[in-house]
Amino acid sequence: MGNREDLLAGARRCLEEKGYLRTTVRDIATASKVSMAAIGYHFGSREALLNQALFAAMDEWAAGSGRLAGQGDTAAERYADTWDRKIRDFGDMRWLWIANVEAFVHAQSSPELLATLAEGQRRSRRMVAAQLRGVPEDAVTDADVQALGSVHIALLTGVMVQHLTDPQHTPDGQAIARGLRMTTELLDG
Repeated sequence: MGNREDLLAGARRCLEEKGYLRTTVRDIATASKVSMAAIGYHFGSREALLNQALFAAMDEWAAGSGRLAGQGDTAAERYADTWDRKIRDFGDMRWLWIANVEAFVHAQSSPELLATLAEGQRRSRRMVAAQLRGVPEDAVTDADVQALGSVHIALLTGVMVQHLTDPQHTPDGQAIARGLRMTTELLDG
């Protein structure tokens, strides 16, 4: 690997061990065994390097377990199982979700990062709507992206924060499905 790749690998290790906000330039240089000056040369800043490492980890998650369809005989069973899998990911990859929350907080004072996170959410809404509809992303309607995708991203974020805060009391897939059914009943009533 070259210095650039070493820096990305070191930044990822730092995200895993220290999180987004507590990682320093020195931490990354030490973890990557590359000089601190190389961060500026290759990425321009600590933030740019951490962002790239974080987004690469998110893309890796989305390409793997983030896109797993649930198992089961019925749509309701598959939906609940999908949630159970995502909730397991929140525990198995706790560092990734904490780094995401920290990046969101930092983005409130970083317009460039905020714009990048917003674009990622737009892509995620489309991906989620397509997965739920069982169609390719280019076939999902804008109405589904806005309603179905947005609501499920909000739900995903909320469940993730609950799991990071109080994992023993986070709802499982069955409880989430039951809660959505109850919400529908309230709206229809």
